[in-house]
Amino acid sequence: MVKHVILWKLKDDYSGAEIQKIKAEIKEGLEGLKGEIPGLIEIQVNTEPLRSSNCDLMLDSLFEDEAALKGYADHPKHVFVANTRVRPFTASRVCMDYEV
Repeated sequence: MVKHVILWKLKDDYSGAEIQKIKAEIKEGLEGLKGEIPGLIEIQVNTEPLRSSNCDLMLDSLFEDEAALKGYADHPKHVFVANTRVRPFTASRVCMDYEV
């Protein structure tokens, strides 16, 4: 199996209320992909980091294998969520994929 973990920092352009709305929409969009994409076993978005954190959101997902992760990356439903709910609002992205 393959873990796919992403950390995002939001753009500095948003107020507290806007930040909460953006985080909720990212979480809803990405977690809504469960059952929609072959090989995606688990997907969770954490939107409430501790104050000691230097990122705003974390995606923690599990795939059957590397091929399933590649399929997820290219899947139209994932691309739609990424292009409409994630990329427009994030300033930076760090990713780590690894076998478990």
